[in-house]
Parts: sequence; C-alpha cells; structure tokens
Amino acid sequence: MIVSVFSASPPDVVPRRGWLHPSLLSAAFARLTRLARSAHRLAASGFTLIELMIVLAIVGVIAAYAIPAYQDYLARSRVGEGLSLASSARLAVAENAASGNAFSGGYSTPPATRNVDSVHIDDATGQITVAFTTRVAPAGSNTLVLVPSVPDNADQPTARVALAKDSVQGGTITWECFSVGKTASSLGVPGAGPTPVDAATLPSNLAPAECRS
Repeated sequence: MIVSVFSASPPDVVPRRGWLHPSLLSAAFARLTRLARSAHRLAASGFTLIELMIVLAIVGVIAAYAIPAYQDYLARSRVGEGLSLASSARLAVAENAASGNAFSGGYSTPPATRNVDSVHIDDATGQITVAFTTRVAPAGSNTLVLVPSVPDNADQPTARVALAKDSVQGGTITWECFSVGKTASSLGVPGAGPTPVDAATLPSNLAPAECRS
C-alpha cells in the first residue's frame, strides 16, 4: 500500500509528494509482513493436504492388492486342514487296495469342522473328495479331488493306471491333487496318472501349489 502525505511547510518550501511518514511506513510494512505470513501458512497447509492425498492414494492402491491376497492366504491355510484330514482316507484306500477290499472299507468320515465339511471316498475309483465350508469357498466351488494311481507293472513300470475296484493292487500308490483348471496329470516317470471322475471345483488360487496345473 502506497501512502502519500502532504505536510505543512513554510511558504518558501515547496511541499513534496510521496513523502512517507515513519509511522505509516511501519504500519504498511507490518501489514505486508502479515500478508506474507498468511500466504506462507496457506501454502504450507496446501502442501500438507497434497501430501495427505498422495499417502491415501498409495494406501488405497496397496489395500486393493493386499486385502484380496491376504484373503486368499487365509483360505489356503484353511484348505491345508482338509488335506490333513484326508490322510486317514488315503491310508484306508491304500490298505483296502492292497487286500482287494472296497476302498472305503473300515473308513469313518471325520466330523465336520469350521473349514472342512466332509472327506469322501469313492468306492469305485478310490478317489477322495474334500469338501470345504463356506469359510473357504462358496458351495459349488469348494472341492478338491485326490486321485490315486499305481504303476502298471511293479517291476518295470511304463505307465500309471487307476486303481481297479475289488482287485488286489500291486506297487506303491501315488496321490495327485486336483483343483479347478488342472485338467491333466502332471506326474512324471513312469507317466501321467488318471484324472478325477468328478471334477474339482475349488478355484486354483485357493489351492496349494501341488493341486494347480
């Protein structure tokens, strides 16, 4: 702000325009100082708000990826319980296959848990279906299938074959896990094994690595 002051002067002295009285100059300077400080505070506040918005955006992006990944991690940890419960079913199939009995003979289905609904043995094939509760996956998309196979020849195997019902099986049983998307056996020598009679329905992202294609 520019202040012009005309002061009284003797007749022989011409008044000078633009003369600033010290008190007015001081007031103007103080005003400018306050304006500068206000501008600085506004600028500082604006920068802080921008920083906050950037941080929130970064957190949002991280959450968009981290939350689904964590949910999948929790589901996979619950799937592990089902595979553990299936160990008794695998043992029953192996024992019955060695003696030519029904694959589910002597097997008692374990009680349901918070994560596992049932563990079922197919008497025709010896395949085991593990069904999970809705804590893991929705109904209709919640089963893993464990498929047994044996070598076609115990001494010189050339392939893997499915278990034969009511027949004594020779050789060691190999188990292979299937989830959605795995449509063929991934077993190596002496060859690929059979595939599930009833397809698995659990999404592969919720299944252990050995159950995926």
